[in-house]
Amino acid sequence: MERIDAHLHLWSLDDPAAYPWLGPELGPLYADHTPQMAESELRAGAIDGAILVQAADTLADTRFMLDVARDHDWVLGVVGWVDLCSPKTLEAQLDTWLQAGPLCGVRHLIHDDPREGFLEQAEVAASLALLAKHDIPLEIPDAFPRHLGQALRVAGEHPELRLVIDHLAKPPLASGDAAFHAWRETFTALGRLPQVFTKLSGLHIPGAAYDRRTLRPAFDVALEAFGPQKMMYGGDWPVSKLGGGYLPTQEVLVSLVETLSDDEQGSLWNGTARRVYPHLRTKIG
Repeated sequence: MERIDAHLHLWSLDDPAAYPWLGPELGPLYADHTPQMAESELRAGAIDGAILVQAADTLADTRFMLDVARDHDWVLGVVGWVDLCSPKTLEAQLDTWLQAGPLCGVRHLIHDDPREGFLEQAEVAASLALLAKHDIPLEIPDAFPRHLGQALRVAGEHPELRLVIDHLAKPPLASGDAAFHAWRETFTALGRLPQVFTKLSGLHIPGAAYDRRTLRPAFDVALEAFGPQKMMYGGDWPVSKLGGGYLPTQEVLVSLVETLSDDEQGSLWNGTARRVYPHLRTKIG
């Protein structure tokens, strides 16, 4: 069975301003994370290929990932960045990236963007329509609590645009029953929409243990709302280093995935990713 990691990051500290969120306070993350390092982690985890996901709202970060994809056949696709606030230039940026390599999706760090209702601004809405026209999915990071309701409204307004909700929208596993209920209600509504997908990834939640028992309630909600055919695995390296590293993170998720049938596991490991991302390439070699 092909195993795809649908959520992996790379970055270099050559330019200290390239990743504004990344500082010495983040410990092991504040270092170069290279393609060679990532490939070693993937091999250890028996992963066949990965999708690189943007870590900065810049064209330079996207160019960096596409350059890596050119030189490393384990990179199956790139979720890059385009200027969603400028639909006039967005199509030109998409054309450039699609010619440069396997651009398979677009993401904006909305959780770090101070603008309220970012995805519902008029120019951004026009850009989302263009993404749908070009068959490019939009990923939404860290959606709960600030952006989950907005994601649901956007999905309703753009039924032809595929949305990928990263990290199960960050379920509030340590915030009490009321917060969990609020997450579950909106997350479930998103899961009912045929064009919305989610990643089983990034579940090191502050204040919550990272183990099968703690994650199981959120996993069960995702299964009921989305089904395995709309879920995909992501290791979230190197962010996962804050929770023990790639293999310990993977082992907990595998313990959940292994409770499913072979066909359901196939969806989580590769089928969903290959359905969601039309420009994902086949691994060479």
